[in-house]
Amino acid sequence: MTEINYTDMFPLTGEDTPYRKITSDFVSTQEVNGKTILKVEPEGLRLLAQEAMRDIAHLLRPGHLQQLSNILKDDEASDNDKFVATELLKNANIAAGMVLPGCQDTGTAIVVGKKGQYVWTEGDDGKSLSQGIVDTYTSTNLRYSQLAPLSMFEEVNTKNNAPAQIDLYATEGNEYHFLFMAKGGGSANKTFLFQQTPAIMREDKL
Repeated sequence: MTEINYTDMFPLTGEDTPYRKITSDFVSTQEVNGKTILKVEPEGLRLLAQEAMRDIAHLLRPGHLQQLSNILKDDEASDNDKFVATELLKNANIAAGMVLPGCQDTGTAIVVGKKGQYVWTEGDDGKSLSQGIVDTYTSTNLRYSQLAPLSMFEEVNTKNNAPAQIDLYATEGNEYHFLFMAKGGGSANKTFLFQQTPAIMREDKL
């Protein structure tokens, strides 16, 4: 039998992401057949998605803010570099007030989840995550970006930023990891990446 060279889809690299604890509620553990099972209530997933999408719209990571700050102290940075960095830091400061988002295009909510085989949840995880996302968009100053088709040529804004794109993967262990994103730049519009033939890969053609 031929063995495959398996590679995890979207592998995590390093662990330098700063986390904050939201609550101790909605999660518990229990022993089943010698295995530690992590039990996550639907309300926990809903709250997680709600907080995550709010943070995405209003907060930047400390490491990113530090990089902007470093530009201001860099002797090789141009006046324009320092101007742009200053404006971005001003914008970040305003957004951190949790009233106005960092960007008006608050985008399509995208969730990638990796659920270990020893994680138990009740019901449809996607539904709980979607509800949390809708909670955030309908209770804050985030713009609704999602359009629903009525026909081949007609569409209407859903007025709650649903549906979200939610991709859940089955993995090993008793941990549930998530990556939350907000895709702007046209939001519901998707772009495609595909390979052309070698004949097109010429300077005059490009």
